[in-house]
Amino acid sequence: MNKLGSKLFLIPNLIGDTSPEMVTPAVLPSIVESLKHFIVEDVRNARRYLRKLSKDVIIDDLEFYTLNKHTTQEEISTYLNAAKNGFNIGLISEAGLPCVADPGNVIVEMAHNIGLQVVPITGPSSIFLALMASGLNGQNFAFNGYLPVDQNQRVKKLKELEQKVYKDKQSQIFMDTPYRNNKMFDDIISYLSPNTYLCVAVNVTCEDEFIMTMKIAKWKNNRPDLHKKPCIFII
Repeated sequence: MNKLGSKLFLIPNLIGDTSPEMVTPAVLPSIVESLKHFIVEDVRNARRYLRKLSKDVIIDDLEFYTLNKHTTQEEISTYLNAAKNGFNIGLISEAGLPCVADPGNVIVEMAHNIGLQVVPITGPSSIFLALMASGLNGQNFAFNGYLPVDQNQRVKKLKELEQKVYKDKQSQIFMDTPYRNNKMFDDIISYLSPNTYLCVAVNVTCEDEFIMTMKIAKWKNNRPDLHKKPCIFII
């Protein structure tokens, strides 16, 4: 039940250098034009994105609330005050879908707690697009986020995920920061079974998009350069 009458819109963002018309719904520009309050990870990037969505958005009339690792709980607790006063609010992801591998879930939890209607808007997700294109099990899968930075811990985690693939018939999705992608790839092909299937999805939705699934044995002879490229791994 929507106790407040106002809404929290979950606004998807681009996941690469592409036009909004290619990956977001036609209704999105009119939605952002109707909003005056936005919760964002980076204000500069959010302003740039809103200008891409609609030239009719008057940036100087908007109120932005920053949500990142530096935001205090005290600050977060005030971010839905505008909704309590009857205003709709937009939550914009830095890339892809809000709250999926994204810190926005704390805002959505608050919204539910105060009876604010949450409206998710369709948009691109490298996680789900990679799974769609992988040919791997889309009926039973798990997203594991970022694996450990320490190599020993990372290899241990990779082996645990591989066991789940065979034991539970469950696809395992994971990622790393772009500058560590090559190290991740090297660990996968060095320590996992050569018969395990690996999907590598790079720059999803971009012109140079690359998505390929092969057994690890074949990947050893087809090593891509993944350095500083947004990438999703699936086994």
